Amino acid sequence: MIKVNQLLKTVPTADGDLTILRGIDLSIAAGASAAIVGASGSGKSTLLGLLAGMDVASGGEVWLDGVCISSLDEDERARLRAEKVGFVFQSFQLLPALTARENVMLPLELAGVSDARQIAERFLAEVGLRDRLDHYPTTLSGGEQQRVAIARAFAREPAVLFADEPTGNLDTRTGERIVDLLFELNARVSTTLVLVTHDERLAGRCDQRFSMTAGELSGS
Repeated sequence: MIKVNQLLKTVPTADGDLTILRGIDLSIAAGASAAIVGASGSGKSTLLGLLAGMDVASGGEVWLDGVCISSLDEDERARLRAEKVGFVFQSFQLLPALTARENVMLPLELAGVSDARQIAERFLAEVGLRDRLDHYPTTLSGGEQQRVAIARAFAREPAVLFADEPTGNLDTRTGERIVDLLFELNARVSTTLVLVTHDERLAGRCDQRFSMTAGELSGS
């Protein structure tokens, strides 16, 4: 599902090029769950962005579901993300002017799915928000907003779902419920799940664990 060969990411600074990632190799099987752990600033979120095709590497290759995304242009990467990738962010990234139902419906409608409303309602019910369909993000708790984000990510049944610190803004109890939900949906939909986290308990639930330190990756 995901294969990375000698991935390199550098950015220019006033003092010369800064290397954020160096020589990254990894492989994640289809349907597996994988955690990328590390301290803040270690490069794990940068790696996630490269795996998802949201950023461009300075060297090396990223393969996603048989496609070398390193050779695609921006428009081609956007199409690939729309077809194969889902995201769950720490900041939820819900549109405040849309209801829970509409937030989940929007990417489905943009993809031309005809029964977007029914699919959105089904996934919101699965995450326990059957009674919150018409609520706006500002009237939902943090845990409820994250559940809307999860429903939105899984509604298109993507080949791979990337989650960047999905419980970072949640209390411990709510975070545990969100994690349970991620793994339940991962198992049911057979989506490859890639998590960036500093939570070792969360990492321990994954099939694979990778550790990021100063731009270098270890683990399998």
